[in-house]
Amino acid sequence: MATIESRTALDRPPHRVVVLALDGVYPFELGIPDRVLTGVDYAGIEGAYEVVTCAATDDRTVATNTDITLTLQHGPESLESADTVIVPPYDLRRFTIDLPEPVRAALARIRPGTRVVSLCTGAFTLAAAGLLDGRPATTHWAHTDQFRQLFPQVALDPEVLFVDDGDVLTSAGVASGIDVCLHLVRADHGSAIANQVARQCVVPPWREGGQAQYIVQPMPPEGVSGTGATRAWALEHLDRPLALRELAAHARMSPRTFTRRFQEETGTSPGRWLKQQRVQRARHLLETSDLTVDRIAAEVGFATATSLRQHLHAAIGVSPQAYRNTFRVRSGVPGGK
Repeated sequence: MATIESRTALDRPPHRVVVLALDGVYPFELGIPDRVLTGVDYAGIEGAYEVVTCAATDDRTVATNTDITLTLQHGPESLESADTVIVPPYDLRRFTIDLPEPVRAALARIRPGTRVVSLCTGAFTLAAAGLLDGRPATTHWAHTDQFRQLFPQVALDPEVLFVDDGDVLTSAGVASGIDVCLHLVRADHGSAIANQVARQCVVPPWREGGQAQYIVQPMPPEGVSGTGATRAWALEHLDRPLALRELAAHARMSPRTFTRRFQEETGTSPGRWLKQQRVQRARHLLETSDLTVDRIAAEVGFATATSLRQHLHAAIGVSPQAYRNTFRVRSGVPGGK
């Protein structure tokens, strides 16, 4: 573990995160919230989060999907004081569309306005409790058909790694729980802190392409080159228009073949991928440089500052200036003077 060089103590109580462990819980995902969120201690902010794990019943005993049985220190009453509640996944063979009464009663303890997050198939619990009705959400891609059959009232998007719908967030399969927890850190404390937490966890601070890239796809025939080298080349030339024909020519493929291979390897189209990379580069420059919005637009390949504003707003819902005001790093403190 890296040495903590400096810490900033918050002048408010820690944000209380309660992780609800249900029977059949997966130990890996159960541990993600504590491991990621308390990582801010090592990123320079001490005591930002208090993370506790609770059971849905008063006996506080939870069977996992392995040979481990947990005896927890906290019962369902902990949910009443939560600022954020996180529901990890569990063995779906234990699931019914009608929640067991202890689980329903436990969820009823959550205060209005509390941020609620599901990891992987934890979305089934939120949906059964009615918390996802009419909302966008995601879950593990392998359970898409089952989820849609049980909960047609939920706007399910199986291609993304997580969905942030304000006070309710859902994440996709397994390790995307790390992505959504890093997103919580980013939303609460800025990108600089989230990036440091990601380094502590030895994971990328932001993964592009959604979970579609992890769905089993037919592999290209042996001996056929992929699009990786062209993607690396494109990242070095984002200030250029980079038309599909130019990308295909670099990969020595026809545009049609290149598009198909690109989709197979990344789970998204070349055009959408390029927009994602341009927005991501723009976010980085807004956070770390004093370049004007016009200059940043030119650096990342958007024709005008207006185009950058439109794409950034479509991606994250804010203007370049608002994003910079929130995440610009000054004197080592996000948003500081």
